[in-house]
Amino acid sequence: MFSDWNARRAARRVKPGDGHALKRYRWWQLLSRTLFHLRLPGGDGTQETWSVDVRLWGDDDGEVRAHLYRDGRHHARSKLPATFPVSGGTVEVVASTFGLRRCHYVSSEGLERQLEPDPATAEGRRLHLARRRPVLSRVVGAASMAVLVVAVAIGLPQVVQEISQIPPVARTIGSFTSPVQLPAALNVALLVATLVASTERALRLRYHWLLDGGLFDGGD
Repeated sequence: MFSDWNARRAARRVKPGDGHALKRYRWWQLLSRTLFHLRLPGGDGTQETWSVDVRLWGDDDGEVRAHLYRDGRHHARSKLPATFPVSGGTVEVVASTFGLRRCHYVSSEGLERQLEPDPATAEGRRLHLARRRPVLSRVVGAASMAVLVVAVAIGLPQVVQEISQIPPVARTIGSFTSPVQLPAALNVALLVATLVASTERALRLRYHWLLDGGLFDGGD
């Protein structure tokens, strides 16, 4: 959950929507767009559908924003991280390098739940796998975690080595030689595997500051 200061800052970024209709999700947008839905009781007793649409590669001006729709009509927009007021609470949206790491509804009582990904999205397809093939889903998730743990264990010493070879650093604390020296081809293979693993975790909105962000993600 956002801190009070971050929540107030995010709330100031929210701009009103223009009422245009939510565009249908297309299969070729699997890597570039994400779409989540939330159904809540409205003030008049009817059910409202709130949708969060994010173009991960940015809008037409290159800025990554979250767009909030109410019953299919554009209600508000905000740069990320975003906090949108909705019926009975707020919707919080936070991005990572590989997708979203948070898209949650937080009620006024402090209870929270993740929004439901649209079935056509990559996140929706990953959720479908988890529901239809739970054992396979857990195996894939465990493999992603293992890849990232190995990547951090191997990558951090190499990063420290590179930093220690900067002349001012070397003169102050000395240089460091990583005990692990991989051939260039294996380093490339490990990088590719890490990107795939981080993307898989992002599809489930899983995020750890070191595993998913320590080496590749600059944060908010």
